[in-house]
Amino acid sequence: MDIVCLDLEGVLVPEIWIAFAEKTGIPEFKRTTRDEPDYDKLMHYRMDLLDKHGLGLKEIQEVIAKIDPLEGAKEFLDALRTKTQVLILSDTFYEFAMPLMKKLGYPTLMCNKLIADANGKITGYKMRCAQSKLTTVKALQSCGFETIAAGDSFNDLGMIRASKAGFLFRSTDKIKQDNPDLSAFETYQEFLAGIEKCLKV
Repeated sequence: MDIVCLDLEGVLVPEIWIAFAEKTGIPEFKRTTRDEPDYDKLMHYRMDLLDKHGLGLKEIQEVIAKIDPLEGAKEFLDALRTKTQVLILSDTFYEFAMPLMKKLGYPTLMCNKLIADANGKITGYKMRCAQSKLTTVKALQSCGFETIAAGDSFNDLGMIRASKAGFLFRSTDKIKQDNPDLSAFETYQEFLAGIEKCLKV
């Protein structure tokens, strides 16, 4: 039994923090998991920036409300879900992702939770589990699933490497150069075809 595990940001929807950076005019928010492998370090960097500029959950959610899935993403996801089970594994937060899940037809999502005070100041976050993507893939395998995984960032490599098949999608040149054995796709059409080849008939 196969299950496809997909990253969310950069694969199905735009990078939320990049959209926030563009809206606020604060370029430091453009730093993502494509740039920083240490997620804890990245999140503390973001929280410090938010605090410095007096921004919080409300302002981020206002930007997210105007974000649409990447062009062709919903059609790709709909087509893939007719062929196999699909699970979205993301290091984002439910407080960010749920409006985007509505636009994608509510696929199953596993991500993390933000901690915010009464004024919407983000004071922390709760990870679902350590190395959440890799841990989830291993748990699925222990239940009898064979996983196929894809993503675009450093934090996707663990689940990609642990799966029977794994792909990069619209990743950075550096990640592609550092992982030349991984197939790297740029269009949803070739992405879907690559996954289909790995599915058991």
